[in-house]
Amino acid sequence: MKALLASLVAMGPAGLFLLAILDGAGLPVPGGVDVLVVYLASRNPDRPYILAAFAVAGSVMGNLILFSVARKGGQVYLDKRTASGRAARFRHWFHHYGLLTVFISALVPLPVMPMKAFVLCAGALGSSILAFVAVFLLARVIRYCALAYLGSQMGDQAMVYLKHNVWNLVAFAVGLFVVLYLMIKVVDRIRKRATA
Repeated sequence: MKALLASLVAMGPAGLFLLAILDGAGLPVPGGVDVLVVYLASRNPDRPYILAAFAVAGSVMGNLILFSVARKGGQVYLDKRTASGRAARFRHWFHHYGLLTVFISALVPLPVMPMKAFVLCAGALGSSILAFVAVFLLARVIRYCALAYLGSQMGDQAMVYLKHNVWNLVAFAVGLFVVLYLMIKVVDRIRKRATA
């Protein structure tokens, strides 16, 4: 695995693109894409957003593969097991708010956030592919542009900065989830009143 990662690093942006695809498709590379974006941006501070674009494209493609696999294989399995009870309530909740969990986990660079689980649920529970791609793309553009900017400005200290601010990132993720969740609730109430 170390030899593969070293080869991808040596390939520069193309290696970043391939690593993002592998990571997105389910090959566990903890923090690999984030670290490589920062590393390459620190070595090429004049083109951080080009590097971010390679990471975004690879990540969207890889996660779309994972989403599609879950959609084909997982939907039948979940249909049998989520017909009633708690599972049915979770399914209903995920149909309404699930892409919010995908957005937050794709946006915030926290290793403890189980993003792959949310991508698998989105695919298996039949989320719209266009909605999934739009939400995931927006989150990844923000994430990788921010990481590339940090890398280009702070160099090797960018990852140290992120590690020292991990609890701030957790608080940001929780706060953003609450704000977006409440916004969805307000929009739902407005729609119900309009139709009533």
